[in-house]
Amino acid sequence: MPSLPRAIARRFCLIAFVLGVLQPVTAEGPSSGRREFAVPQAGRVFRFPADHGSHPEFKIEWWYITGHLVSDGDQRHGFQATFFRRAGEGLPTARTEGSSTNFATDEFFLAHMAWLDVGTGTFRHEERLNRRGWDARAETGRLEVRNGNWSLKDIGPDPGGRTILELKGGIQADLFWSLRLRPEKPLVVFGTNGVSRKAKEPAAASHYLTFPRLSVSGELRRGDQTRRIQGEAWMDHELSSSQLGEGQVGWDWTSIQFFDGRELMAYRMRSDDGTTDAFSTLAWIDKTGRVSHWGPDRFQWRGEGQWKSPRSGGSYPAAVVLTVPDPEGRPGPTLRIEPLCADQELSGGIGGVPYWEGACRVLDSNGREVGRAFVEMTGYAGNLRRAL
Repeated sequence: MPSLPRAIARRFCLIAFVLGVLQPVTAEGPSSGRREFAVPQAGRVFRFPADHGSHPEFKIEWWYITGHLVSDGDQRHGFQATFFRRAGEGLPTARTEGSSTNFATDEFFLAHMAWLDVGTGTFRHEERLNRRGWDARAETGRLEVRNGNWSLKDIGPDPGGRTILELKGGIQADLFWSLRLRPEKPLVVFGTNGVSRKAKEPAAASHYLTFPRLSVSGELRRGDQTRRIQGEAWMDHELSSSQLGEGQVGWDWTSIQFFDGRELMAYRMRSDDGTTDAFSTLAWIDKTGRVSHWGPDRFQWRGEGQWKSPRSGGSYPAAVVLTVPDPEGRPGPTLRIEPLCADQELSGGIGGVPYWEGACRVLDSNGREVGRAFVEMTGYAGNLRRAL
């Protein structure tokens, strides 16, 4: 068979990747002749550091880090690094440690990197898609994921016993960073009894593990210049076999790190009629790491204004107004989440559908900056289902 042009082949692979992510997997099991995947189960006991690694029994899995950093000279930056693993339909092939010249078809790896220079308003991003092999893999039993020269791994505890993570990433050939991340708060598990539901279908759920606050230090290299960089980050690790439910067209998500030591996570699953799905969730994390969850009847997510992408034509909210309960369930604050730069759209997106993922500031009702956030908005530049 003649080879496809590179752009067409890449588009085909991205579509195949996302079809595997969005297609539902029933709790009763897959169709005859198809590989069977695990569905998140209530009460699962996690064991670390092993569960920071890969879980091939689930169809999809991702490790996601975002952060706000400051380099020498007080220059502000935002970054995203996401490593996706998606299982193929075929039976697993043997896994071997270290390098291999063989490329498997039972697992595929998609990765996104993005970097924002706040001072100049420059936003850059890159994505990669590879089959499992010597340059793309995710180890089981420990955290070590790789896609080319991008990598995330656990490099062992510091003298105080805290986990140290190492992240290496970059954009094209002239921007590269090497970061070390240390959890400042305990890992939390979102959801009810360890399961984070995304829709009414039982399989539309994940095990959702998060380090809500990590200190970051490292180096940023631009061309022949290297600068020290530091700040804070947020890390998600999710295991699932299906995400979107019937009638859902996309989602809005945010993570907020308040200056007072608390954090907030919220996601709104959007239905095709414009309403908020009943399985949307907000969670407060207090200063000690205790989590409290609230359903969509207790918070309101409202887009304000509009930013239209000059590339995709997608129209995204220009800001988000979030009205939330306090951690005890009493009426809480109204927060305004504003992008540090309007254009933080990843044009390659998910299966060719662009999405917006960006660094933001958080203001209270008096206009005071009270925290920093990342916001993700999907389904505004194309329906994730209908576009495929």
